[in-house]
Amino acid sequence: MATTITEGVKVSVETIYQPEYSNPMNDHFMFAYKVNIENMGNYAVRLVSRHWYIFDSNGAKREVEGEGVVGLQPVIEPGSSHEYVSGCNLKTDMGSMKGEYQMERLLDNSVFNVQIPEFYLIAPYRLN
Repeated sequence: MATTITEGVKVSVETIYQPEYSNPMNDHFMFAYKVNIENMGNYAVRLVSRHWYIFDSNGAKREVEGEGVVGLQPVIEPGSSHEYVSGCNLKTDMGSMKGEYQMERLLDNSVFNVQIPEFYLIAPYRLN
């Protein structure tokens, strides 16, 4: 599990290879990732948007930006967390992702970025 803390917001990520949705013969490798966002601060925050950097082991790079996560812009109260699962396809059996969330502190509407730690997408057979 990869974890970072930025301005009182803790982001932890776990990954799972999805062999049932992958097709290695056609260079299609599917991964799921579970993200837990915990508000360790004193004020409620809202997740406004996301910005991902995705890397394949063949050197290909992609960027993905958008509002919220999986269709939501969750408000996370102090001491609470928000968890979601999403997915990423790669053309290789190894890669990585990292990024940032834009958050809004509801007390004063100030906006700040929270780092998403780099995490690795690796098909289990590559670990042997």
